[in-house]
Amino acid sequence: MTTRHPLPPFTHAMALQKVQAAEDGWNSCNPQTVAQTYTKNSIWRNRDEFITGRDAIEQFLANKWQHELSYKLQKTLWSFTDNRIAVTFFYEWHNADNQWFRSYGNELWQFDSSGLMEHRIASINDSPIHEHQRQLR
Repeated sequence: MTTRHPLPPFTHAMALQKVQAAEDGWNSCNPQTVAQTYTKNSIWRNRDEFITGRDAIEQFLANKWQHELSYKLQKTLWSFTDNRIAVTFFYEWHNADNQWFRSYGNELWQFDSSGLMEHRIASINDSPIHEHQRQLR
């Protein structure tokens, strides 16, 4: 069985570590690596999409990072409890036409006892920006 430290129940310091690890992972834009942090049957709601299972998550991320170019993300811990963490985030990216966007959102995460994420709910909004308005580099 795969274990991803830190394990629940979370302390404040452990929740911060989990958020930083997620930020680092997503900024790698490596769908295989990121997908391994989720349970095999993880359930997601991402915007208006419902995704179930690690393989589907990996495919979703591969498609995402083919479309969202120069992706850069920042996550911030909002709240936590025993095995749940809430974060706010924003990320910047551009499409194939070189139109830049800043995407804002909130995520709710639930972890199993081995530290893998078993449930993720993400609400995200996109705002077009000009390249000179970027905050993340």
